[in-house]
Amino acid sequence: METRPLGRSGLKIAPLVLGGNVFGWTVDEATSFKLLDRFVGAGLNAIDTADVYSRWVPGHKGGESETIIGNWLKASPGRRAKIVLITKVGAAPGADGKGLSRKSIEAGVEASLKRLQTDRIDLYLSHRPDAATPIEETLGAYDALIKAGKVRAIGSSNYTPEGLSEALEVSEKKKLPRYEAEQPEYNLAERKKFEGPLRDLCIAKGVGVIVYYSLASGFLSGKYRRKEDLEGRARAGGAGKYLNENGLKILAALDAVAQAHNAKPAEVALAWLIAREGVTAPIASATSVEQVDSLVRATQLKLTPDEIRALTQASD
Repeated sequence: METRPLGRSGLKIAPLVLGGNVFGWTVDEATSFKLLDRFVGAGLNAIDTADVYSRWVPGHKGGESETIIGNWLKASPGRRAKIVLITKVGAAPGADGKGLSRKSIEAGVEASLKRLQTDRIDLYLSHRPDAATPIEETLGAYDALIKAGKVRAIGSSNYTPEGLSEALEVSEKKKLPRYEAEQPEYNLAERKKFEGPLRDLCIAKGVGVIVYYSLASGFLSGKYRRKEDLEGRARAGGAGKYLNENGLKILAALDAVAQAHNAKPAEVALAWLIAREGVTAPIASATSVEQVDSLVRATQLKLTPDEIRALTQASD
């Protein structure tokens, strides 16, 4: 499968990343192993997780997803060389071991490496900006990890154009590692957070972009077309906010393109993202082997310029 360079990191990833947020949440370990096997077996290579996944589940404390991925890696040592492993640190705001302070990053990386049962993280992301910690301290902590061989490259997530620009300037001035990737929210139903200054900056500076909520919490799969469809679903809150006139207009455009390709709406929504300027790869999660196969088909789906235009106009 074709790969794309991830910023200037030297890392190359297939045009779709498997989201590990569901591992240990809506997917048990045995099923997670099957999904990971199928994904890598199809020639895709990037897996995204975070130290806090899945802390939102009652009784969980975070790290459940990393633990499952670590157990999967341990079960077949040859797998590690085939994948680009992405995880995150600093989801909680503030310094003192919670945000992006040196102390927090040093503790976070050791805990993640232990759970992942590996000696290195390929791409380590600052999960959220931390106003309480100077960016120079954060980048200095990452510098030490890269020199120690524990991290290969770093990136940011949920940064504003101003915050990312400042981080890139500090990297250049202080000769520190720079963020090689940004992870924003971006999909057909939510375009404002990435399109505009953030996208322009990433393109100008050669920063890779891996987008999350690629299917708008499942809404763009077409599963949720009436309020009744949301009842009892784990992602009802996220998908429900798009169930309006604009959202239904997007689904209609997806249906039309999907029909022309004998594809699913979710595959078309992901193919649109893969084709977008500035996007290296979307992240999508799966809860069944059939869904992984659908993700693979999305990477093979070539939309025409007219189809891309129709989808873009429907979501304007």
